[in-house]
Amino acid sequence: MQFTEAPPQSLHQMTPFSNPTMNKSQFHRTRPWPGFPTSKSLGSFGDANCMEQLLVHCANAIESNDATLAQQILWVLNNIATPDGDSNQRLTCGFLRALIARAAKTGSCKMLAAMANAHSNIAIDTHKFSIIELASFVDLTPWHRFGFTAANAAILEAVEGYSIIHIVDLSLTHCMQIPTLIDAIANRHEVPPLVKLTVATSMEDVPPKLDLSYEELGSKLVNFARSKNVMMEFRVSPSSYKDGFATLIEQLRVQHLVYPESGEALVINCQMMLHYIPEETVNVAIPSANSNPYDFECSSTTSSFRTMFLKSLRSLDPTIVVLVDEDADLTSNDVVSRLRSAFNYLWIPYDTMDTFLPTGSKQRQWYEANICWKIENVIANEGFHRVERPETRSQWVQRMRNADFRGISFGEDAVSEVKTMLDEHAAGWGLKKEEDNLVLTWKGHNVVFATAWLPAA
Repeated sequence: MQFTEAPPQSLHQMTPFSNPTMNKSQFHRTRPWPGFPTSKSLGSFGDANCMEQLLVHCANAIESNDATLAQQILWVLNNIATPDGDSNQRLTCGFLRALIARAAKTGSCKMLAAMANAHSNIAIDTHKFSIIELASFVDLTPWHRFGFTAANAAILEAVEGYSIIHIVDLSLTHCMQIPTLIDAIANRHEVPPLVKLTVATSMEDVPPKLDLSYEELGSKLVNFARSKNVMMEFRVSPSSYKDGFATLIEQLRVQHLVYPESGEALVINCQMMLHYIPEETVNVAIPSANSNPYDFECSSTTSSFRTMFLKSLRSLDPTIVVLVDEDADLTSNDVVSRLRSAFNYLWIPYDTMDTFLPTGSKQRQWYEANICWKIENVIANEGFHRVERPETRSQWVQRMRNADFRGISFGEDAVSEVKTMLDEHAAGWGLKKEEDNLVLTWKGHNVVFATAWLPAA
């Protein structure tokens, strides 16, 4: 990569991914800290730790409205973080883009906001998948397959002997797990049970996105089940993660009260979805201890939609709850803390891409566009617009226990099936057990956890 020593562009003329230059003497007069590099020494900033520190300094400058310092750091980052470079460079490029977007949205740094607004055409273009494309996309890595495999094994064991299986599928990947589960159910029973599948309304604002309505998706799933001699009913609940799936919970509660069926298993399958439920505390009305579920006293308590959702699940007395999610904490109110946590987690998907997808492939572009969307949501947004709020396995375990669930171990069949699935992927993927839980790892780093729960006695 070549660097010249010409006067810099003005900030409002500088595109986020150009290679702006700066006069050497001017640059040294305005260097933001001792040892700030000349263009000839930028090669020393190519490792991940240095890139992280530059991003942190840039975030602090933007938050403190220090446009001069922010511009100087952006100059360095623009030169070392290319969108077609190695995994660390592409990761840093995503964070650089997110910081510029944050400046535009918050107006905290007016000069950077003007620059970002002048180049508003850099909005992330996330692909809308066909069913075939999405199935292939999900199969690229164990990121989702791990949770599918572990969950299916736990579900099959929990529903043994039931004539009706009601699956509430809260999944980010639009029911991509369900065909393999249907196939497994068909193979285990001479006369398969009736399967009821309930899903929440598709999340139009969160990738991966589907180019098919859920009504059409349901029709295809029902036809697939029929081909396996499994009778299936498909329902879509007009419910959203934004209020903790309150409508869905109420519908399930009514069904539980009005149409109790002793032979029906209720399965709550949560795949990468619960971290979108807001975890910030709100004041909510609480039901009277002596009333029915539809009566509310005029009292309130401080809770969160996440806590209320889990407690509502417990009130349904489900047969099993499977919770699979990303093992990272991106909930801090401080953007710099979130940046550090996200940088030290989201290097993993970029690193995995380099093991099997060539530069320029469509699948790689789609995959990394989705990661960039996640980075921008974590860094550039606040309040209800910031929906990417994963918590660690230990945080979720505590939440589930507080909601009166008890964890159960995954059986030997589940562990064996997960290991067999991992053998189909790169050698860097691994599996470990932590307490009753399974954890997917990449080069020894925790990636995704899988947990299974029963109502506590």
